Amino acid sequence: MSLKPRKIVLIPGFMLNEMLWHEFETYLPSNCIVHHASVTEGRTIHDVVQHLITLLPEKFSLIGFSMGGYIARQLAAEFPERVESLVLIASSLREDTPLEAEAKRKSVQSLSPTTFKGLSSHAIARTLHPINTSNQDMISAIQKMGCSLGFEAFITQSSLSRQGIPYATICCPTLVIASEDDAIRSMKEAEELVEAIPYASFRIIRNCGHMIPLEQPRELAKTIVEWLPPT
Repeated sequence: MSLKPRKIVLIPGFMLNEMLWHEFETYLPSNCIVHHASVTEGRTIHDVVQHLITLLPEKFSLIGFSMGGYIARQLAAEFPERVESLVLIASSLREDTPLEAEAKRKSVQSLSPTTFKGLSSHAIARTLHPINTSNQDMISAIQKMGCSLGFEAFITQSSLSRQGIPYATICCPTLVIASEDDAIRSMKEAEELVEAIPYASFRIIRNCGHMIPLEQPRELAKTIVEWLPPT
């Protein structure tokens, strides 16, 4: 007996694109129909969501990574009739601190369309588990994603405010996934998400840093598939 098709929408993180999910997708069941959400249209997260929803299936499971988790929360809150389940990977409730916002502003000011070549190797290495900080293939893949998005996307995504993104009104089944070795988003931030979203579940992926979809794609897919509510 064939399984009922399941539509899955994947939202990448900061300066990442659909290539983030390439290996992850290979571990999904054959009944999964994947849709990639591009985070390139809109000056606010609300605007990004308003653009995305016009391109997505009528009903779907929604998976957001890091910054994509903020967008996924906004989408699930604004369109509860469309989102059947929600997965937030290495994300947070927290807004940028003044220091983080200033660092992003200075980073944008220090670059130009001609000098922007994606995120720096130093910044990327910080997102990885110590066993992967010298993995040049992984670092290069992340840089290429940022480079392909370009400087304008870097400006836009750097300036997206994470203030006021809903959480308490999310009513679909929700799974929060974190890494215990994430140097970007702490375990405390994941726990805050679980506590804030009604009836959220929590899973931990080990032996990776922040970049869970790249560092542990098989384990991530297994964790999500085992949790997903029946179609």
